[in-house]
Amino acid sequence: MTTPKSRSSLFRTKSVEQSIRDTDEPGTKLRKELTSWDLAIFGVAVVIGAGIFTLTARTAGNVAGPSVSLAFVFAAIACGLTALCYAEFASTVPVAGSAYTFSYATFGELAAWIIGWDLLLEFALAAAVVSKGWSQYLGQVFDQGAAVVDIGGVSFDWGAVLLIAVLTTLLALGTKLSSRVSAVAVAIKIGVILLVIIVGLTFFDSANLTPFIPESVPGEEGSGLTQSLFSWVTGGGNSSFGWYGLLAAASLVFFAFIGFDVVATAAEETKNPQRDLPRGILGSLVVVTILYVAVTVVLTGMVPYTELAGDNATLATAFEVHGATWAHRIISVGALAGLTTVVMVMLLGQTRVLFAMSRDGLTPRWFAKTGSRGTPVRITVTVGVVCAILAGFVDFGTLEEMVNIGTLFAFLLVSIGVVVLRRTRPDLPRGFRVPFVPWVPILGVLACLWLMVNLSVETWLRFVVWMLLGLVMYFAYGRRHSLLGKSASEQG
Repeated sequence: MTTPKSRSSLFRTKSVEQSIRDTDEPGTKLRKELTSWDLAIFGVAVVIGAGIFTLTARTAGNVAGPSVSLAFVFAAIACGLTALCYAEFASTVPVAGSAYTFSYATFGELAAWIIGWDLLLEFALAAAVVSKGWSQYLGQVFDQGAAVVDIGGVSFDWGAVLLIAVLTTLLALGTKLSSRVSAVAVAIKIGVILLVIIVGLTFFDSANLTPFIPESVPGEEGSGLTQSLFSWVTGGGNSSFGWYGLLAAASLVFFAFIGFDVVATAAEETKNPQRDLPRGILGSLVVVTILYVAVTVVLTGMVPYTELAGDNATLATAFEVHGATWAHRIISVGALAGLTTVVMVMLLGQTRVLFAMSRDGLTPRWFAKTGSRGTPVRITVTVGVVCAILAGFVDFGTLEEMVNIGTLFAFLLVSIGVVVLRRTRPDLPRGFRVPFVPWVPILGVLACLWLMVNLSVETWLRFVVWMLLGLVMYFAYGRRHSLLGKSASEQG
């Protein structure tokens, strides 16, 4: 039978002051060497991947028409509401772990474990899935098809494994070095994007932007576990084009922005977190929004949106209509650079969340040991091996949506947490403050809920199963080994 004391222990919070003191613990100390520029690079690096070369075209052709640019604005606003909350938390609690650490300070240990468990799934799946996409683009660049070999009847994606191995090595050698490599890759993909925009303008015809919001038509209807909750409740969420299509497109392209929250996981390695973290988080969001909107406006102005219909449409499709077939290879190079940085930053986020959980004792403390370069080498290598195995041998299919629901769940808790911490610890110095609290966080929560109900029923079921497995792991290991719990027991 659970006693009142043990019930309350599930919600014991770790003070912000204790979290900050732990960052100076010998043997588990990260090196502070990142600036707001480094953080902005990480943000742009992880948000702009292959999606800008594929998602923009398919969403315009199949869901929203020319209004896809407005859908990106809606999505950016929804994302911005949460980004403001992340900026306040990161500047107030400049400790590795992002939403995990924030939840520990506001909701307590059980909630922190749940969100940490959630983030581990999100980052691991994202790194593995995106690395497989990188492998496919590598084959396209060299006209060899996917970088896959057959070993005893089992497909092995050596391209994805090679990428993860190289990036894991870079992260183990130092976060600053990783930032410099990211800067080079970011420069390449932004150069490709600007080239696409400039060349695309030579084919631009404003008549293609009319009608801006095409008339609504029935879309492909999901059924059973594959349909979204919104579609099931309203019976109209499966429409394409029109206002339903525009709103559906906003939910779809929102996921092109996912990743900016990873910037917060590097809080502990930032020289001036109170100043640099808000700049890095919000600055990267502004840059990528401008690029996304610019690309979609040019794209839908180059050709009628109907030319982009189908599952295989990309930015290159619009150029091929005008006979510019050379664009395909250029865009593949840009996608290759884009996906490289996405995988790198996702691996960084994964290692920093697990590092924070290990330092708190919720996962084995052995992982929290840092090397001579001030990086958690043990965790980095372990994460790299696990992600390489997943990328090399697993076919993910619809499991990709698990990344989306996991991210949105973290966003939702962070938005609520800002309001909670404002009430429980109004005395804390905050390098950045969300304006119009509680209204901005409330709008952030509503935006996350809206996007979550647009995910399929099967994704929800898988998410619940993963969370239940996480609870088993917490009660089997984390709760008994928690340093906060041991400290409370000694004091008791």
